[in-house]
Amino acid sequence: MDKTRKIIHIDMDAFFASVEERDHPEYRGKALIIGGDPNKRGVVSTCSYEARKFGVHSAMPTKQAYKLCPHGIFIHGNMEHYREVSNQIREIFHRYTDLVEPMSLDEAYLDVTENKKGIKSAMKVALEIQYAIYHELGLTASAGVSYNKFIAKIASDFKKPAGMTVVMPDEAEAFLERLPVTKFHGVGKVTAEKLHKLGIHTGADLKAWDEWDLIRELNKQGYRLYRAVRGLSDSLVNPHRERKSVGRETTFANNIFDEREMQEMLLLFSQKIESSLERIGKHGKTVVLKLRYSDFSTVTRRLSLMEYTRDARVIYEAGVSLLRDVYSGEESVRLVGLTVTNLKPLHFENLKLEGF
Repeated sequence: MDKTRKIIHIDMDAFFASVEERDHPEYRGKALIIGGDPNKRGVVSTCSYEARKFGVHSAMPTKQAYKLCPHGIFIHGNMEHYREVSNQIREIFHRYTDLVEPMSLDEAYLDVTENKKGIKSAMKVALEIQYAIYHELGLTASAGVSYNKFIAKIASDFKKPAGMTVVMPDEAEAFLERLPVTKFHGVGKVTAEKLHKLGIHTGADLKAWDEWDLIRELNKQGYRLYRAVRGLSDSLVNPHRERKSVGRETTFANNIFDEREMQEMLLLFSQKIESSLERIGKHGKTVVLKLRYSDFSTVTRRLSLMEYTRDARVIYEAGVSLLRDVYSGEESVRLVGLTVTNLKPLHFENLKLEGF
């Protein structure tokens, strides 16, 4: 385990909403919700911190967001513009290092152990990046700094917005022991419930468990968490990470029966998948639907398309078709997910030139 590495995780603050507030001063200080007309089918993509105070969050149906925040400003947003701004942010990253691993439009890992400016302090590099993003682009970012990606990601969420948390190697285990297990990356609602039933609520509780006992209870997740709470991770920042699939899933706050709500979620997932596929320059041929019922039983169904695609409409229609095939309406659903797999690069020869 190399603890000499210097890893930064940069996470933009309410990215889409912040871009809109920057470009439209009349939105500043107001409850801004990116998701479209609340009177039509739609899902919240993101929202300003003012809207979050009323309980609005991403992946929530816009109709529900309106009930919570009827005075909010609802807009569709401009994904192409957000991608342009994301590229500007990445240009700032590359002033310091080429070891940049984007995770989405609004977050990335940077390895600055050896950086282009010869700065020894990773904290100073992170501060300079935050300063450049703010003064050049008018946006704020939060930063986590540590010796591995896992801890850096947790740290970036610790003091939002516009904050920074540095976790030194000799502080890592104490830092992790104090955290609620829900703060550990990869611990969703289902895993959290399992951990709580086992009496595991904090990192310290988790650390008290034997490795084999955790594996027996949680399978591979147990192995990962045993290492994570001890600050052990060998995952390197990979600027050329090969994506084998792109997907999204969410666990509902309350189990649902309403197929329309599931379709609304599939619509949001399809839009985000299209964005991710465009960013990595790939398209896929297989759409996979995942449903988890209230009894925790899980079903997956897949559909192979006639042609490769990254079109949100095509992905959405395939997802809805799979949903109608598998869901009877008689069981409550706690989780829904949508994935596009069987990916390959989008080369020029694959493009269809319409109009010629």
